[in-house]
Amino acid sequence: MRIIALFNLKQGARRGDYESWAKGRDIPTTTALPSVSNFEILRTRSVLFSEAKPPFDYVEIIDASSMAALKDDLGGDAVAALKREMAAFTEDPIFIVTEKV
Repeated sequence: MRIIALFNLKQGARRGDYESWAKGRDIPTTTALPSVSNFEILRTRSVLFSEAKPPFDYVEIIDASSMAALKDDLGGDAVAALKREMAAFTEDPIFIVTEKV
């Protein structure tokens, strides 16, 4: 199962601060979850063949073994703290659950 998260930084949040936090806290904590086999955070650069600004600043890709296992992992204290910290940086993230066609 793959989850795609799309989000922007909050007004006033600094990219460098967010990316330092992501590298030091979010990526290590998330990749340590037993249900997560891969986790990436991508900074958007552009809209293909366009001068338009991408609608989102960042994309997360989370590969998890199952929704039930991920839900169990997300209930822990470490993840609760991570969610609070992420909320300080991000504005209304959207998490989309996907499956292969």
